[in-house]
Amino acid sequence: MKQGQQLKQSQSIKLTPQLQMAIKILQYSRIELDHEIELAIESNPFLELSDSHVSSEDVPAELSEDKNSLSEFTDAVLDSSRQKQIDEDYDPLEHIPQTGSLSSHLMEQLQLSQLGARDLVIGEALIDSLNEDGYCLCSWQDIRQACRTSPEVSDQEIETVLHLIQQFDPIGVAARSLSECLLIQLQHTECEQQLLSIAQAIASEHLDCLAKSGSAGVVKNTRYNPDHAAQAISILKALDPKPGAAFNAKTVHYVEPDFWLEKVRGIWKIHVYKQNKLRINHFYQSLIKQSRGNDSVYMKQHLQEANWLIKSIQSRQDTLKSILKAIIKKQTDFLEQGPKALQALTQKEIAEQIGVHESTVSRACSNKYLRTSFGTYELRTLFKSGISHDSGSTQASTAVHAWIQELVSNENPQKPLSDSDLVAALKLQGLTVARRTVAKYRESLNIPASYLRQKHL
Repeated sequence: MKQGQQLKQSQSIKLTPQLQMAIKILQYSRIELDHEIELAIESNPFLELSDSHVSSEDVPAELSEDKNSLSEFTDAVLDSSRQKQIDEDYDPLEHIPQTGSLSSHLMEQLQLSQLGARDLVIGEALIDSLNEDGYCLCSWQDIRQACRTSPEVSDQEIETVLHLIQQFDPIGVAARSLSECLLIQLQHTECEQQLLSIAQAIASEHLDCLAKSGSAGVVKNTRYNPDHAAQAISILKALDPKPGAAFNAKTVHYVEPDFWLEKVRGIWKIHVYKQNKLRINHFYQSLIKQSRGNDSVYMKQHLQEANWLIKSIQSRQDTLKSILKAIIKKQTDFLEQGPKALQALTQKEIAEQIGVHESTVSRACSNKYLRTSFGTYELRTLFKSGISHDSGSTQASTAVHAWIQELVSNENPQKPLSDSDLVAALKLQGLTVARRTVAKYRESLNIPASYLRQKHL
């Protein structure tokens, strides 16, 4: 084979340090940005807050103009830079375990169970019916209505799929009573057979007595050996009476709005919440003229990084304001009427309007919050897929959430609206939504199924 050389031209995009910093700053939340500014001030003496009580012309006492001032300066910068790196490497939020919903956890296991299409429908209906503690308290007639299969599913088919789900993780889920929940878990408990039999008998027949009179009452009513009864009760106490409750634990996140809107003479004005503003410290900048050799290079590098950070923060604000202006044009009805008027909107639409890449809009809207008269919203929640309205417009899915919330809040508590009733009510509003979609939206709003909302007078 003959070897040779060939010249080839190609174009590629290279992320410069300045561009990398701009991208990082753009995706910071307001709180994260303030923290980054604090770290930058600690590690870079060229930076200071513009509203600082110390004037940029003030000369710090520890920096005199002797021969050691520059070396002291560089040592201080090195120490603070090392500390900044240590701070950045540790993120305590990464050590907080995140838990998915019980429904999604069970649905994943259901999909892996190799069931037929008919049984899958039954399984989905059963999982949708579970309350937040993981219990199945609805009637089989409700399950049949939710399945809508032809021919209609039988009680035996529902029981078969229910027993399968009861073996899913967490064990004991989909039980119809506390007794059944404990008995299912006892099937998977390893202990002495005699103690297991006593625990099963107590769970099956004597839970009320145990709750009212304790272990002494159980011993009196059953004449079990007191030691054996106490050990069996200890086994029962180690079980989980609410296997689904762990999936409802929520982490509270505190947010601070970046912007708020005010309508002045028919025009929406964007207000920015106070943020730390940076500027260059002129005293340290003047030291560069006195520096030589490596000290000069080192100081110029820090001055350059300071300028990059200031420009990146300004670019972040300019990009966010451009995105907000484009959103306001599209979501004027939402700002005036509330969530029910939210229109379908994509990040691609906004990116094309302001002349940036879609990924830039995605980064900019993440963890940024806007305060409106109807509440505080993360910017990215204003981008929603659409559901066609009979008028020809496209409503955002969040608008459908608002309609469901309103319909449920105004329902008759003695005859709460089923998912099928909600579908019909939304149809009257010009929104055609599938029952399965309504059920998913209702669940995301933490609204229980209709049989759980019913109140008897």
